[in-house]
Amino acid sequence: MNILLWVVAGLLALAFLAAGAMKLTRPKAQLAESGLAWVEDFTPGAVKGIGAVEVLGALGLVLPAVTGIAPVLVPLAATGLALTMVGAAVVHVRRGETQMIVVNVVLLLLAAFVAWGRFGSHAF
Repeated sequence: MNILLWVVAGLLALAFLAAGAMKLTRPKAQLAESGLAWVEDFTPGAVKGIGAVEVLGALGLVLPAVTGIAPVLVPLAATGLALTMVGAAVVHVRRGETQMIVVNVVLLLLAAFVAWGRFGSHAF
């Protein structure tokens, strides 16, 4: 189970790191052109803030466990990312973007799995 939790946390970290870095480095207009139409509902600062939350969450999924410094941050980061996906799903429901809701739910379930496993019997 520990290996599965590491694999899922690593894959989540890669996904959120890539998504967050994209939001942090690209202007809002370029994000909208690339298919992230939801950014039109948010200010540029809010989009950058979402990107920062995703990057920090990605780092929190892996670094505390690897370094052994405050490993309790791993399930907290997973919980935070799961809540982020709840918010993302709400945005996509309001916009009628059903395909993106599926992605949000999958990421939410994976993050919840990591949180459950690392808070529970497979904590560090």
